[in-house]
Amino acid sequence: MIDVFVTSLQNLLTLHHLSYMMIGVAIGLVVGILPALGGIAGMSLLLPFVYGMEPTAAIAMMVGLLAVIPTSDTFSCILMGIPGSSASQATVLDGFPLARKGEAARALSASFSASMIGGLFGALCLTAIVIVARPLILSFTSAELFMLAIFGLSMVGVLSGSSLAKGVAACALGLAFGAIGTAPANGGERMTFDSLYLMSGLEITIIGLGIFALPEVLDLLRGQASISSTGKLGQGWLTGVRDTWREKWLTLRCATIGACVGLMPGLGGSVSDWISYGHTVQSAKDKSQFGKGDIRGVIGPEAANNSCAGGNLIPTLLFGIPGSGSMAIFLAAMILIGLQPGPGMADPKRDLDLTYTVVWTLALANVVGTAACIALSPSIARLTTIRFVLFAPFMILIIVFGAFQSTRSFEDILALLVIALTGIFLKRFGWPRPAFLIGFVLAGQVETYFYQAVQFYGYGFPLRPIAVAIALITIASLWFTSRSRQAPKEETVPGGITTDIDFEREEDETAAAKNLWPQVIFTAIAVGFFIFTIAEGAQNSFLDAVFPVSVGIVGLLTAAFVLFWQVRGATGRGPAGTVNFDLDDGASSGSLWRFVGWLVGFVIAIGLLGFTLALVGFFLAFLKVVARSSWLQAIILTAAAVGLVLVLTSILNMNLPGGLLQHYFYSQLAWPLR
Repeated sequence: MIDVFVTSLQNLLTLHHLSYMMIGVAIGLVVGILPALGGIAGMSLLLPFVYGMEPTAAIAMMVGLLAVIPTSDTFSCILMGIPGSSASQATVLDGFPLARKGEAARALSASFSASMIGGLFGALCLTAIVIVARPLILSFTSAELFMLAIFGLSMVGVLSGSSLAKGVAACALGLAFGAIGTAPANGGERMTFDSLYLMSGLEITIIGLGIFALPEVLDLLRGQASISSTGKLGQGWLTGVRDTWREKWLTLRCATIGACVGLMPGLGGSVSDWISYGHTVQSAKDKSQFGKGDIRGVIGPEAANNSCAGGNLIPTLLFGIPGSGSMAIFLAAMILIGLQPGPGMADPKRDLDLTYTVVWTLALANVVGTAACIALSPSIARLTTIRFVLFAPFMILIIVFGAFQSTRSFEDILALLVIALTGIFLKRFGWPRPAFLIGFVLAGQVETYFYQAVQFYGYGFPLRPIAVAIALITIASLWFTSRSRQAPKEETVPGGITTDIDFEREEDETAAAKNLWPQVIFTAIAVGFFIFTIAEGAQNSFLDAVFPVSVGIVGLLTAAFVLFWQVRGATGRGPAGTVNFDLDDGASSGSLWRFVGWLVGFVIAIGLLGFTLALVGFFLAFLKVVARSSWLQAIILTAAAVGLVLVLTSILNMNLPGGLLQHYFYSQLAWPLR
């Protein structure tokens, strides 16, 4: 083994290897900073260039990119409230509120330091597990993976805010959205409305952008201020590092969670992200600031994200089973450069030296990427002090462009609009959006692993030893959460510690509204959707129907419970119970829907005029009418937006969506209007 280590170090420390690693880190920084692209888009960019490259150089570039993306995507999460990738959505919950308080520097430094620790921990785990990982991974069958997904759903109890019923209903809503498309068992269609687009289901990128990003952008537009409410960046660079050190045990626990989840093929960062966030909230004594700007809500998920990247490499390298979407492209790239993933990667007589080169490149790239992010932070963080009304159209552009990356069809943008409206109502009426998102993320795993477990092991699969162990951990987690909810409230707990948490309220928005009927209507629509889910699912075979019908029943019962108390409160026949009041007054509601109108208008313009012309019209009109910019400023910013889009489309080798104009007059139009 000593000679293997020496060979790996020699590969790692050559100028050739380090140069390609730095190229990968640089590309990863850019891809990570741009919202919604993530590892899949980054690896797709590299794939055409690695063909024919020397293996260690190609590996250096790819691992450099993969290592730094979970760190650099924090910029958009914290500074803009836009998830940088599907694996960084939980960071938005507390990172963005910290930026709005003027503590962007603290949040970024805590995130980067936690990411570096998580990345190094993941590399350490990969180093230790390479030899012994095979029996461990092979012991996890579909039965154990199903129970692990159920454990992830148990985090809903922590993420439900002040109303458990709304949390469960929101999670069921996410699971139901995840059931849209063809069933994994027998291919039955569910809630597709005969649409080819919906047959493949909704993309996680669109869900994340619609549920979190657009509602936050529109909410900020109502204030007409900068992202940072203080207009200052804060002086918290060292404070953030000290926060990570103070929470070192939380950092290591969440890094362990990320590495363990990464070991399981198909689960990946989007699952470890929420499990680690749920653990962070669950293990905290004072939960009062989660969702409002608690630094622990940044540290936990970021530590898990980077360690998950190391964990994902284990099934990818040793079994040829991609641990995530980006690892699937990494797998293809390995084959292109002549490497065969599998047990040979753990054989000292074959490619074990390359495996350790990957591991140590991952560790080194994490350190380099963290240093680069810290160096770039002061400049990038100043985005929070720009008048937001000038920045908002760029954010909307990036969100729409990111959504279009999903399948590169106009339906992506329409789906984004529908999901964004859903997210606005969830936020406005106090339905916990994290619960919705974790339901959607886990929907595919829950259903797929369930039918596979039934086929392979029968309905007694939960009695397998490892499955029983995971079930006991899940029960213990639910018991702990239940105990936390039953704890005394803030005024009776020593030290003023509160166990209550609400992700959807701001401190200055706690007054009850005069009218509950808008929420009653929204909840009634949710009840109707669950009935529709049950009816659609019941038309399929048993294996295709059991998931949507079960989800629909749970969602129907909990939503009906919420509706009952809302109707009682609205009619004055009783207290509103577990309802979160409509927190928007009339003026703010009007301004909110005005900006929703701008968004709808942009989407309609894309459908009529195509993306480029719609972009020019939207920017000029928005900057003149809303931002009250001069014509010179509006033209310069519009030109910058068009230039950004043209550069991205050229790099990604893609065509922008056309409208009716392009459909009927394509031959008469010149590039880039086609």
